Amino acid sequence: MPSARPSRRRRRATFEGTTLSRRSFLLSAGAAGLVASSGLATPFYARGYGRPEFIHGVQSGDVDTSSGMVWTRVDRPSRVTLDYSTTESFSNPVRLAELTATPQTDCAVKCALEDLLPDQDIFYRFTATDLYDINRVSEPVVGRFRTAPLRKRSVRFVWSGDTAGQGWGIDDVGMKTYSTMRLHEPDFFIHSGDTIYADNPIPDEIALRDGGIWKNRVVTHEKRDVARTLEEYRGQWKYNLLDNHVRELNAVCPTFYQWDDHEVLNNWSASTDLSDDPRYPEKDVAVYAARAGRAFNEMTPVRTPPTQPGRIFRKIAYGPLLDVFFVDLRSYRGPNQGEGDGGLFGWRQADWLKRELAASRAVWKVIACDMPVGLVVWDDYANRRGSDAIANGDNGPPTGRETEFAELLRFIRDNAIDNLVWLTADVHYTAAHHYDPSRAAFKDFLPFWEFVSGPLHSGTYGPKELDMTFGPDVRFIKASGGGVDSNLPPSAGLQFFGIVDINGQTKQMTVRLMDRQDQELWRVTLDPAAVA
Repeated sequence: MPSARPSRRRRRATFEGTTLSRRSFLLSAGAAGLVASSGLATPFYARGYGRPEFIHGVQSGDVDTSSGMVWTRVDRPSRVTLDYSTTESFSNPVRLAELTATPQTDCAVKCALEDLLPDQDIFYRFTATDLYDINRVSEPVVGRFRTAPLRKRSVRFVWSGDTAGQGWGIDDVGMKTYSTMRLHEPDFFIHSGDTIYADNPIPDEIALRDGGIWKNRVVTHEKRDVARTLEEYRGQWKYNLLDNHVRELNAVCPTFYQWDDHEVLNNWSASTDLSDDPRYPEKDVAVYAARAGRAFNEMTPVRTPPTQPGRIFRKIAYGPLLDVFFVDLRSYRGPNQGEGDGGLFGWRQADWLKRELAASRAVWKVIACDMPVGLVVWDDYANRRGSDAIANGDNGPPTGRETEFAELLRFIRDNAIDNLVWLTADVHYTAAHHYDPSRAAFKDFLPFWEFVSGPLHSGTYGPKELDMTFGPDVRFIKASGGGVDSNLPPSAGLQFFGIVDINGQTKQMTVRLMDRQDQELWRVTLDPAAVA
């Protein structure tokens, strides 16, 4: 085990695009110490009344072998101190530069912990002091994560998507799937998009088809209508973080976030027409996308490059066995309907993905994609018109958005990039799809697996139709019946997540599809190709 004592090598923290020296930390730590000592000198009754609170807990994310992001939010403008240690008792902790929580970020703060040791437990602790009253000091809030390994140890992670959709909010049970995932002690959790439902208000009650009533026990002002303002988009995130199951997972497991459409509004693209929608006073969807993107970055521990603020696509290198590639099929897309092919990647992201895949030396390459490859998702479902996803439903050679994926799949084949798996959510059921050129209209690719899981806490729907351009075969599926059995509530039990285990000795990948009752529905073990 590495020593619990921090090394003498230079420690750094990065936040809001700034890197600070250890000397700066120590100077700020001294000031914070004066604040803390002043707080302790105040009588107990005064200290306990009206002090800052961390109502929304903590989050960590984008953890690799030497760093990780940490996040919290305080209920008022405050000076926030951050300590971390390799021991739960916080013996000999490192104190980082003081952070200032201001209304500019809705009093949320996040920070990169850097120069960490690989495969090391990291315990972190935030404490807040009221910006206008140094005698008001919060109770600390604590989280932990483990850095990625440099050795070939076994890795476990979970994934799913779709939280608080279709009006199904926090009932008496709450978002139980999060606690079920926590029982498996994953190294990290991939939230595959539709992290919030900014366009789905939460009512107090929903009448169920069996005559019962679903009661949302927690309803906030921002969730009673669709989000339009920056404050309302932030409120969507704060709502989810009021759930005990969500906060308890966040405190012990890093979340790697990506987004899809409901972070803004359903199926949004350049062709979204809001002219007849009285809910949205601004008629340019780009206005709402900008507000939603800012809220996404403020309210999550996602790491963004200083030179490209707001960028969501990225790679997380999780040791020698795993690289995870997060793609963003929403931010760069063309119109879902109308002229042109309405591409999804954009040239910059497509070039990045090819370059990073070709350079990867990890045994397994996982593409975390916010939409499935071979399922038809209509932009206008009622009229079966326009495509919100990749497949266009014609079952023929690649056209439209399929051409981007055909080019990517051909590149993967031509560069002998093996051990590649796709993970996604989006469609509100769970499935395992195997793609093979022998079944496909397009032949120039290597066979691959795609695993679908979700929702975490939303309505459950029936299966989507397959498009055979890339030859998908359904090896497993569990969904609602569709039709009148669409949009079943979380209480119906059809809430799903997936578990991925990579064995450190055999390098095999085992994928399990699970439900929120922790029942294993299906599994497969994949053998890796020979690795040079």
